[in-house]
Amino acid sequence: MDKTRQFTLTQNAPDEMKQVMTSVYEALVEKGYNPINQIVGYILSEDPTYITTHNNARSLIRRIDRDELLQVLVRNYLLNN
Repeated sequence: MDKTRQFTLTQNAPDEMKQVMTSVYEALVEKGYNPINQIVGYILSEDPTYITTHNNARSLIRRIDRDELLQVLVRNYLLNN
């Protein structure tokens, strides 16, 4: 009963994910929000109201699976530090 489960995700194209996150980041900056805080709030809660509707950012971020996003963030943090 003490087996480790494996977690596997199918990934969006990395370029598409980066483009979406960059667009969301820029929209939050343009509206005067702290983009890091807002994106973290969205990731933790999955509440889309953390993301502005400016430049369609809220719709864009919802196209990215949060689990995939977290996987990319953890991978980049560990491999690039």
